[in-house]
Amino acid sequence: MLDGALLVRRQRVPLRLSAASYLGGLVFGLALAALILVQLGVPAAALWQEFVVQTFLTSQGLGQTVTAMIPLVLVGLGTALALRVQFWNIGIEGQLWLGAMAATWVSILDLGPEPLRLPLMLALSMLAGALWIALPLALKLLWGVSEVISTLLLGSIAFFWVQHQLFGAWRDGTTGFPTSPTLDATERLPLLGWGQVHAGLWLALAAVVLAAAVIGVTRLGFYARAVGANRRAARAAGLPVLLTVAIFVLGSGALCGLAGAVIVTGTEFRLSQSIGAGYLFSGIVIAYLARSNPLAVLVVSFLLGGLYTAGGVLKVFYGISEAMVLLVQGVVLLSVLCAQLFADYRVVARRPQ
Repeated sequence: MLDGALLVRRQRVPLRLSAASYLGGLVFGLALAALILVQLGVPAAALWQEFVVQTFLTSQGLGQTVTAMIPLVLVGLGTALALRVQFWNIGIEGQLWLGAMAATWVSILDLGPEPLRLPLMLALSMLAGALWIALPLALKLLWGVSEVISTLLLGSIAFFWVQHQLFGAWRDGTTGFPTSPTLDATERLPLLGWGQVHAGLWLALAAVVLAAAVIGVTRLGFYARAVGANRRAARAAGLPVLLTVAIFVLGSGALCGLAGAVIVTGTEFRLSQSIGAGYLFSGIVIAYLARSNPLAVLVVSFLLGGLYTAGGVLKVFYGISEAMVLLVQGVVLLSVLCAQLFADYRVVARRPQ
């Protein structure tokens, strides 16, 4: 007879088991989401067409998915870098807002010559994101203040700062709406000739390749793995713990700030109140599902972008409310997250003595 069972964490998760858990969770989540949508009046025959064919197998749908993927890659990669050194960046949206504001500021003041204005907007957005996360980093390293609280509060401050600017000095005088003036043509990321896909794709891919190279083959990547595994042991071994944490956390803020500039210069072409909504949830989910692996971040971001694209189709063509679309997306993502339990842990039976 059995006296119970224990969940024992695996020291190493086999690739085959991890892939099977991902696939199983995805299939279960999609099946549950399909049941919900059918109950809401979406024809069952249309689900495959909307979720797979129109999203991934047509040129227009794939272009929309890739466009949605670009900022997701940046925020997911930024979150993954911070998690590498056990720093919980819950202020993703705040750093994104600061990056978007920095890019908008350059545009409004017409800083620099026109040919260099777009690179200046992108560079300042990264600097703004890094500076916005620098304060929680300092509080964490100097006095042990929880970064969960400090980054989250700074995210709220950034949002209210954006509100102050959009309802004040940066309000578009031509429309009167709380948005910034539209960017000039020279201040926008060029399109690649495939729907709305823009040159931000190259920035996202370059960030992934650079992060993978740093983590995989450099000494800094080894330091980060050691710090993430056991910071106290890494310090006792003489590794540069503070420097490693600072580089990865500041890089996290810079990537999130760049995501804000990419949204402003690539898709929205102005600063609005809604550009940062939802990216905190997305960044954490992407980093967790990818296990902080930069190449896996790219794959998960692509799939999540497809899920968001399908959600937009459901709202437009089937009258599904925003709340129900978020519910369906949450069901799929939560199923995949829960399925990781079967990969991360194994069940050990306890027998009576």
